[in-house]
Amino acid sequence: MLTLPREPPEDTRMQSFWMPGNYEQTARRTDQSFQACNDIMACFLERAKVEKHYAQQLSEWSSKWKAVVDSRPLYGSLMRAWQCFFSSAERLSILHSSISQSLHTEEGNRMKSWQKETFPKNIFCGFRETHENETGFARAQKPWAKRLGKLDKACGVYHKACHKEQVAIDRETQAKQNTELSPEKLKKIQDAREKASEEKDKVCKKYEKVLEDLTSYTPHYMEEMEAIFDQSQEEERKRISFLKQAFMSIHRHLDITNNESVKTVYSELHHTLMSISETDDLRGWKNNHGPGMPTDWPKIEEWVPPVKKPKNKKRDKVQKDKPVMIGGVKVRALYDYVGEESDELSFKAGEVFLKVEEEDDQGWCRGMLDGGKDGFYPANYSEAVVQ
Repeated sequence: MLTLPREPPEDTRMQSFWMPGNYEQTARRTDQSFQACNDIMACFLERAKVEKHYAQQLSEWSSKWKAVVDSRPLYGSLMRAWQCFFSSAERLSILHSSISQSLHTEEGNRMKSWQKETFPKNIFCGFRETHENETGFARAQKPWAKRLGKLDKACGVYHKACHKEQVAIDRETQAKQNTELSPEKLKKIQDAREKASEEKDKVCKKYEKVLEDLTSYTPHYMEEMEAIFDQSQEEERKRISFLKQAFMSIHRHLDITNNESVKTVYSELHHTLMSISETDDLRGWKNNHGPGMPTDWPKIEEWVPPVKKPKNKKRDKVQKDKPVMIGGVKVRALYDYVGEESDELSFKAGEVFLKVEEEDDQGWCRGMLDGGKDGFYPANYSEAVVQ
């Protein structure tokens, strides 16, 4: 017998910014920005060392070969042309030393000063902005999260009542087919089914009421959360704006040549830097980690009966005495079903197809889709189409 269908994938709704605790990534963005600043400083201080080392190598190369050239029997314009290489190297050496000094002192100090002002810390609480964001989000989310918890509990009770009703219905169906069952016993079974249905309806109304309470509170919840999120976005916008200016300043220090090939490199770099956009960055964050994320808001979740578990490990798919239905019977899928093996059908709720073999003793039928594909499917996932 085939295995049961896989468990449904994790609800993507629970990954949304709006779900309890999922604001943490936004609240911790301050800590990540601080680390990014440290990395930027370390990166360009290392570049300052590269510039200094390059300046020293240029100077050493120029001094070495200038002495050699002075002893060679060249003269006139040819000598002046050769010597020009060394004077240019000396000037480049001075320029790269200046770049190294600017990156280390001017840009490094500016970054440190800005970082100190932008990331104030609270005692025992890390960064003040992180603490304020976490506190604000938690305070705004608490009432909504409490309602969501009640909704999840009501959903579980409702699904349990649905299952209980289905069991009672199945029992009543079997009892009606049993001609040996006494009328009194049948009456008790029918009463039990009616009681289960009434209990399900009662629980369903409670479920709907809890959902209504959650839905009515959601606009207020969203307003408070977005207000805190917008403040976080504004602080991040200031950081992006400053770092953009810092990158542009570093670029001005580094772009020192009129050579066309090098110009192309710096032009591409400049184009990339000029493409930094606070608006695009913030929009991207909002759509991936904030209110712009797609959210499947809570709603009534209909109960879907499980596939009957087989008694045997494998289904005997070839049964010689199994009746084949001439022409087949039209049935309609009650629920979505995804077959796990090649000999199983997959269909959507509402899809109409043919049942070509009756249900076996393990709860499986054989059917054929419109496209001609045939295979097995759970019998309780379909109903006959009334002509």
